[in-house]
Amino acid sequence: MKTLKFIAISALLTLANTVFSHGNESHAPASLMVKEQKAWGIAGDASSAVRTITLNMTDDMRFSPNHFSVKRGETVRLHVVNQGQIMHEVVLGTQASLHEHAQMMLKFPGMQHAEPYMAHVAPGTSEDLVWNFNRSGSFEFACLIAGHYQAGMTGTFTVTE
Repeated sequence: MKTLKFIAISALLTLANTVFSHGNESHAPASLMVKEQKAWGIAGDASSAVRTITLNMTDDMRFSPNHFSVKRGETVRLHVVNQGQIMHEVVLGTQASLHEHAQMMLKFPGMQHAEPYMAHVAPGTSEDLVWNFNRSGSFEFACLIAGHYQAGMTGTFTVTE
C-alpha cells in the first residue's frame, strides 16, 4: 500500500511540475536553454552561423528538403517554416533518441520539451534553430507531435569530415 501511495504522490508531483504547451505556443527562447553536447552536435551561437538552410513543414506530414548535408564543425541556422494550418516541430537527433521521444509524446501529447535542438512552430510562422554540427555521422530530424512522426514526418542529415 505504501508503494502505491508513493507512486501516486510521485506522479502528482511530476504532473505539477510539467508545463503543457503544445497548443499554438512556441518553446522557451534558445538563449534560456542549456547547451549540452549531443551525439549530433551542440547548440550554436547565431553570430557564428556560416549559412542558413530552410526546412519547410507541411500538413501532408513532410519536410522539404527531407535531407541536408553539413560539414563537421559548421554552425548552421535552420530556418524552420510551418507552411501548414496545424502546429509542427523539428527535433534533431539519432534514430533511437527520436523514437524514444516520439513514444513519450504519444503518452503525454501536451508535454513541454524545450531544448536547443528543436523548434516548435505555429501555423504560418517560422523559427530559427542554430546548431553546431561538431560530430560527424548520419542523423535524423522529425516532427514528434503525436501522430506526425508515425505518419512519416521525418528526414535525415549527414555531417561529413
